[in-house]
Amino acid sequence: MIVRLMGEGQWRVDDGLAARLNELDEQVSRAVESADEALLWHALQALADEVRNSGEKLPDEDLSPSDAIIPPEDLSLEEATELLSGEGLIPDTLSA
Repeated sequence: MIVRLMGEGQWRVDDGLAARLNELDEQVSRAVESADEALLWHALQALADEVRNSGEKLPDEDLSPSDAIIPPEDLSLEEATELLSGEGLIPDTLSA
């Protein structure tokens, strides 16, 4: 699976990491639902750190399509609400 960290590039991560990324995505959703910006930033940081620590950074010239896109860690609550209007940051189809 390929995950894009906005502003940083893409990482290839093992498909087995999808469940963990979905757990962290749920934390992002809960932070938005409770309007807790500090928790949102913490959850986004944890999500990005998991990708950085578990994945392999792809070269910048690699144009492979991303399976998931993680926004910057300083995303506002308003921006997060707009992004999460669908199925979240990590599509559920990745964990199927």
